[in-house]
Amino acid sequence: MKENYIKTKELSENIGKEVLLKGFVHTLRLQSKIAFLILRDISGTAQIVVTADSPVFEKLGELSLESVVYVSGKVKEEKNAPGGAEITPNSIEIVSKALPELPIPIAAKKGGEETEAPIRFDYRWLDLRKPEKAKIFKVWTEFEKGMREYFLGNDFIQVYTPAFMSTPSESGADVFEVKYFDRKAYLAQSPQFYKQMAMASGFEKVFMVGPVFRAEESFTTRHMTEFTGWDFEVSFIESHHDLMDIEEGMLVSAFSAVSKKFPELNISVPARPFPRITMVEAKKILTDKKIDSPEEHDLSPEEERAISEYIKESENHDFVFITDYHKSKSAFYHMRLPNDNDRSKRADLLYRGIEVTTMAQREHRSDILEKQALEKGMKLEPLADYLNFFKWGCPPHGGAGIGPGRLIMKLLDLPNVREATYLPRDVKRLNP
Repeated sequence: MKENYIKTKELSENIGKEVLLKGFVHTLRLQSKIAFLILRDISGTAQIVVTADSPVFEKLGELSLESVVYVSGKVKEEKNAPGGAEITPNSIEIVSKALPELPIPIAAKKGGEETEAPIRFDYRWLDLRKPEKAKIFKVWTEFEKGMREYFLGNDFIQVYTPAFMSTPSESGADVFEVKYFDRKAYLAQSPQFYKQMAMASGFEKVFMVGPVFRAEESFTTRHMTEFTGWDFEVSFIESHHDLMDIEEGMLVSAFSAVSKKFPELNISVPARPFPRITMVEAKKILTDKKIDSPEEHDLSPEEERAISEYIKESENHDFVFITDYHKSKSAFYHMRLPNDNDRSKRADLLYRGIEVTTMAQREHRSDILEKQALEKGMKLEPLADYLNFFKWGCPPHGGAGIGPGRLIMKLLDLPNVREATYLPRDVKRLNP
């Protein structure tokens, strides 16, 4: 008869049955007449109780923490056990024996301090065995599922853009240059150009998920050299406010998906519409609060936190859009406001004190686009392929680049975006 292989979370549904569990030795407590083994799989933990008269009792002496084992036995009800059930085993197979000394602890002791992050990241595959670490990525999965449900339900097309580019996708020096056969190439700082090409292709609405590379020597809790980005781009918009409407809908869908899957997290689904204030208004609020402003046309991390606190206090909202940035803080391809050529149709979204999105309506008129590139001191020749997108008709359009890692970091109150990243890459880390 085929063995009844189940996950640990299904134990209470199989009381009285013979089952097979597969997982890691989470904890092991050996006594002279009885032993307690806690087995862990991705769904949870299960208690295995072995008495001294059992034929598998001696086998437990061979076990080490984090060894992979298969346990067969009968399920019985036990209210004090995880999930209200436990197993009395008739066989324990050691599939992969772990070395006796773990470089980092997996089962945290009550009140014990966690190993420092750099050491944990050196052994990331072990660090991720901790249920609380795995849950971060379960939450991310549901969050992205909600995002996809919104985009797919609104007729967006998913596209996959290249990471190699012949020209940096953003102005500035924070770009990785690589040798590409007999010439130079650059790792994409965003899929910006190719999202816009999709608009010129008549796709009208696209979204994507992919790696983003930034050669920034930043050592903050929110910067990495490589991260996963979410992007979307939409045609036939009237202004950047249309883009804000779209992101609001997407985020409500994403938060709702997490709230439904993980009710124990008490996730608050944000109410629409999100607050929106101009950069000029934001600076006035900061002045009134006596917060220093290092830059006239941009927000420092301290200012982002202060504005978010103000919005939370005044409107009880965790999100706020900062709109209408000065042209000096806008890319050359951002469309300017019709009544103020010094300001652009750009907006950033702050979530609980941190910027998580940059969006803008793009300039689709080729003559103005070239003029604005020259104003920024850029040469047109390297931009030739990009500028060609607009010479044979291109609808008004705009889009956003979103940092889901920062959203997850704040959603789960993690201390660092690296904790929300499967394998973080920063200035000093390329391993494992």
